[in-house]
Amino acid sequence: MAIKVTSANFEEIKNCGKPVLLDFYADWCGPCRMVAPTVEEIASEHPEYAVGKINVDEEEALALQFGIVSIPTLIVLKEGAVAEKAVGVRSKEQLLAMLEA
Repeated sequence: MAIKVTSANFEEIKNCGKPVLLDFYADWCGPCRMVAPTVEEIASEHPEYAVGKINVDEEEALALQFGIVSIPTLIVLKEGAVAEKAVGVRSKEQLLAMLEA
């Protein structure tokens, strides 16, 4: 299951030692709801990755920190830095490719 990421636990997630997939979303966003099951599948099937969801309405500071202007935005962190970024719905294969890149 994907981790609910907040300002309080973000540093811990960022520095967990694994590649991190962050899904910036909002409950009212249709495309976000489309990508959510894929993000959850990756979280449950791939323990080698940390997968987190960030609600942009609740975590405005994190959204600002990453320059989120459109959602869903999916970001891969490696060693605490942004390695990949994609805006819009992506397939499971595309998200895994981002994590493996």
